[in-house]
Amino acid sequence: MMQGEIVELIRKGESENIEFKENFDKETIETASAFANTRGGVIIIGFTDKGILKGVQIGKETMKDWANQISQSTEPRIIPEIEQSKIEGKDVVIIRIKEFPIKPVSVKGRCFKRVGNSNRMMTPQEIGQIHFHFTDMSWDKLPVRDAAIEDIDLEKVKRYIKKANETGRRKIGDDENPLYVLEKLKLIKDGQPTWAAVLLFGKNEKLFLSQAAIHCGRFKEETIVIDDRMIEGTIMEQVDETMEFIRKNINVRFVMTGKPAREQIWDYPLEALREAIINAVCHRDYTVPSNTDVRIYDDRLIVCNPGGLPFGITIEELYKPHSSVLRNKGIGGVFYDIGWIEQWGSGIDKMRRACTRAGLPEPHFEEYQGFRVIFRKDIYTEEYLRNLGLNERQIKAVIYVKEKGKITNKEYQELSVCSRNTATNDLRELIQKGVMRESGKKGAGAFYVIAQ
Repeated sequence: MMQGEIVELIRKGESENIEFKENFDKETIETASAFANTRGGVIIIGFTDKGILKGVQIGKETMKDWANQISQSTEPRIIPEIEQSKIEGKDVVIIRIKEFPIKPVSVKGRCFKRVGNSNRMMTPQEIGQIHFHFTDMSWDKLPVRDAAIEDIDLEKVKRYIKKANETGRRKIGDDENPLYVLEKLKLIKDGQPTWAAVLLFGKNEKLFLSQAAIHCGRFKEETIVIDDRMIEGTIMEQVDETMEFIRKNINVRFVMTGKPAREQIWDYPLEALREAIINAVCHRDYTVPSNTDVRIYDDRLIVCNPGGLPFGITIEELYKPHSSVLRNKGIGGVFYDIGWIEQWGSGIDKMRRACTRAGLPEPHFEEYQGFRVIFRKDIYTEEYLRNLGLNERQIKAVIYVKEKGKITNKEYQELSVCSRNTATNDLRELIQKGVMRESGKKGAGAFYVIAQ
């Protein structure tokens, strides 16, 4: 590695794929395994974790010994690329670790992954998930030990066949036996239904998996529940029934558009909510003993899913074009056939665009006790703003910011035809009332955005 490249890595600082170490130690080996289990990385020996150059003592056999320690402590064995360099007259060692094709890589029985600039030990669920991912398997394609063919509702399978033919994504002959179709899809193996078959087409999937449900609640406050329902049945039935619960517990208004029918405007776009519910039942980790939650509050709606994101994708990547990563390949295949999901990772973008078109904040995605999607209302209606005691200039400015994203003091003056002092006082009051916040550089570079 050229000295200029090393200097550039130092400038970037520790990250998901860069680690600084003053000396080689057991944590260096753990970092090597964490890099191998994620996307590879570079360990630079001779720097503090703040990027301060210290240098390192290197003997004749040092680098060979370090390479052997990494290789002999990991299973499967990692073969690192190690080289020596000099920075400002001091020796440093660069250890490059490639992403390993067979995962997980363990260190004396423990598996690590890289999260940000630190290593974290994998949970048993994560180890199982990563193993399934790299053997092109998934948990939902395993046979259910106590299930039998009689536990499958063939009428539900026929409805799937009809829908798959309608979408054109899978052509199935009208005379094909439903059980034979499930065998071709590998949802029945050696005469035994898989978890996917039970969850999708079972007569009573709760007999085999008690947590396969969606718990819905309407809350006035965190401890005041207005409506509560546990939605069971097959996971396809759960999607439709959950949407019924949501429609019952959010607001709708009717707008005259000049067309024969009035337009319905819901608190949140129903297509975005449905996408979130479909993603939840398709991608959740069913081995985690808790239900999917849908929580409806006055100002937000949360869909919370057990198990976090599928292996191989991060929160940051959700906001960029990304491939579809299926945790449950059997369920995902059926959902794709009936047109409920795409195989191009487009669901997140679909939710974001639907909220933007509706004039709402984009949904927020986070890993918190699983994976959560948070939809927020546009509470800043004209009625709400007037009740806050805002004047017409301020109301007009808030509506402008909702559309344009921000406003400067000069733009406020032009919009309201007022003086700079009036604009400054109005904006200060909007900040005090928590409606707006100042952003950008102080002075001429300042602008104002919606606070929430």
